[in-house]
Amino acid sequence: MSRPPIQRPDLGGPFPEHLAIVMDGNGRWAKRRGLPRVKGHSAGVDSVRTITTACARMGVQSLTLYAFSVENWQRPSAEVQTLMRLLRVFLWRERRTLMDNGVRLRCIGRLHDLPPRALRTLRETEELTSANDGMLLRLALSYGSRSELADALASAARDVRAGTLDPEAIDEETLRAYLYDPETPDPDLVIRTGGELRLSNFLLWQASYSELFVTDLCWPDFREPQLLEALQAFSSRRRRYGSLLPDETDDAPAAERGVS
Repeated sequence: MSRPPIQRPDLGGPFPEHLAIVMDGNGRWAKRRGLPRVKGHSAGVDSVRTITTACARMGVQSLTLYAFSVENWQRPSAEVQTLMRLLRVFLWRERRTLMDNGVRLRCIGRLHDLPPRALRTLRETEELTSANDGMLLRLALSYGSRSELADALASAARDVRAGTLDPEAIDEETLRAYLYDPETPDPDLVIRTGGELRLSNFLLWQASYSELFVTDLCWPDFREPQLLEALQAFSSRRRRYGSLLPDETDDAPAAERGVS
C-alpha cells in the first residue's frame, strides 16, 4: 500500500523540517474530568496517533516526541507500569499506521532502563519500519538532556583514554557525534502543551536556537487545528541565530529597514 501524497500547508512563510513536542498535561486533563491520571495518558495516545499522522502527511521530515523522561521513573509504580504498558500497546497497534504513512521509528534515551517486554517491542517496531522513506519519528524514552550530555562526555572520555580521540580537537561537532542521534538536525520548532514555560530537560543541546510555541491546552486536546496554529506561528518568526538579517544592518537600504 502506497502512502498518501504529501500535502504541505501554505503557511506563507518557512515550514519546520524538524518538530519536537513536550507532550504535557495528561494528568491535569484527567483530573479536570474527575478521572484517574492513567485515563489522561490513554487519551494522550490518540493525540500521538493524530499528530504523527498529520505531520507525516504534511511533509515534516522529523518529529521528536518527549514520551518519558528519566525523572518520570520517580512517579508511583502503578503509573509507571501503566505508561510502559501503553507504550508497548502503542508500538504494537500503531505499526500499520506507521507503515501506511512511511514513518520510520527511532528511539533515544537510556533505553536499557525500559522493561524487557517494552524494549523488545520497541526494537521490533524500529526494525519493521527501518526501510520506510517518510518521516522520522523519534520517541524520547527514559530521556533527559543532561543524561544525554553526561553519556556523550563519558563516551568521548573513553575514546580519549583509548587514544582514538584527540582532546585538543574536540569542538561542538565532535560532541554532537556522541549524542544519542547525531544525524538528526536540530529542531526548528519546539511545542509544549499544558502551559508550562520550560523545556524540562528536553533537547537542551539541540534546541539552543529552536523557536518555541507554548499552548495552555493539555496534550489530549492537542490535535491538527492546534498543530496548524503552531506551524503558522513558526512561519511568521524571523530566525537570527544571534546575528542580524540582511535588512537589519546599518548597510541595508532605509526602505528595507522600514524607515521612511
